[in-house]
Amino acid sequence: MSRSPADSLPFVATRRGFLAAAAAGTMLSLGGCSGGVSGRPTVTLYQSKPEAIPYFRELVAAFNAEGTGLRAVHDTASNLSGGFARSAPPDLGCLNYNFEMARFQERGALSDLSDLPEAAAVAPEIQGLVDQYPGYPGRTSVIPYSLMAASVLYNRELFDRCGVEVPRTWTELLEACGTFQDAGVTPLISTYTDAWTVSQGLADYSLGGGLNIADFFAQLRAQGDDLGPTAPVSFSKDFHGPLSKMLELAAYSNRNAASLGYGDGNLAFARGEGAMYLHGPWALGEIAKTNAGLDIGTFPLPMTEDADDLRVRVNIDLALWIPEAARNPDGARELAAFLLDPAIQDTYNAENLGFGVRAGAPPVTDERLVEMQSYVDRGAFYQGASTAIPRTIPFENYMQGLVLGADLEGVLSTLDDDWARLARRS
Repeated sequence: MSRSPADSLPFVATRRGFLAAAAAGTMLSLGGCSGGVSGRPTVTLYQSKPEAIPYFRELVAAFNAEGTGLRAVHDTASNLSGGFARSAPPDLGCLNYNFEMARFQERGALSDLSDLPEAAAVAPEIQGLVDQYPGYPGRTSVIPYSLMAASVLYNRELFDRCGVEVPRTWTELLEACGTFQDAGVTPLISTYTDAWTVSQGLADYSLGGGLNIADFFAQLRAQGDDLGPTAPVSFSKDFHGPLSKMLELAAYSNRNAASLGYGDGNLAFARGEGAMYLHGPWALGEIAKTNAGLDIGTFPLPMTEDADDLRVRVNIDLALWIPEAARNPDGARELAAFLLDPAIQDTYNAENLGFGVRAGAPPVTDERLVEMQSYVDRGAFYQGASTAIPRTIPFENYMQGLVLGADLEGVLSTLDDDWARLARRS
């Protein structure tokens, strides 16, 4: 279980000259403040990642305890699109960076942060992940804060018991699944009731391991609405091979996958009911609630016969940005600098199973994640295809449909049509 910032940020009191205990006494809710700070200018931080809300609530309290002259307010509930539409966005955002967030960047709604020293500290390979999304010319609109890396979670004890080595090729993966089946062990725990688990796991891992996701979407956007049979790339042509393999792998799942949700999968894996589970670090805390001592490791899903093709799925789990329409841009920059202090940023990542985004950031130390560090270090990663597709296209549901028996060719043709329709509108 993660410790709170009050426990893990003694460096704040030492470096900035106030006691961490003071933070608890100055904790502020979204709409109010204590009487002693009523005259201070307000800066609003929008941060809505559910599992990180308590952590950032205490970071905001720590910032307020500094006596900078600003009062930070932690907003977790506002409608982001509505705020931008009303020209009343938050002063500072800190949330997952994907295609939905890139919409604001592309339209120039986010201010330029290139002059901040923290922007220059981002590792080039991490900045490259931001650059895969549509940007605004001449601007550095977001600063990555935390990277989440995900791959196959595996039960080390079951692998050892069945004499299975971590697979590094597609053939080795299928052989491992066969060995587990012969030993009476379910090779793969899958959960089809929650569509997002199919999308971010089976689909993203299979696609990212089988083709260059960044290049595919770059070419796709350059084509506009041309997704016919003569187009250089299309979902029908490029996704067919990896998703065919996905369906082959999915056949090794638990028989009741169609009736299980995310929580059920966490419980089943924690009980040792399957050897592999396609989820990221977000599942580890839930698994630990049932079996804190489970020996878990990670490995990239192999989709080719070349071990050099192995890559892990990543996403910019949190990124900082300041809207052009921010009411207190100077205050937002001051709060951003506080959050981006290496001592605070690195502690957040260590406590929340994230990977550092700065050049020279400390490596992960959690034994459940260390096997992914070398891939992150050398940029052997990809962003999930699901994060590059607008939410107006129900990609999650399409992937769920595939594992439940939908026709692959028909689904991919529908994806082509959906993408072309959006491209014509834009």
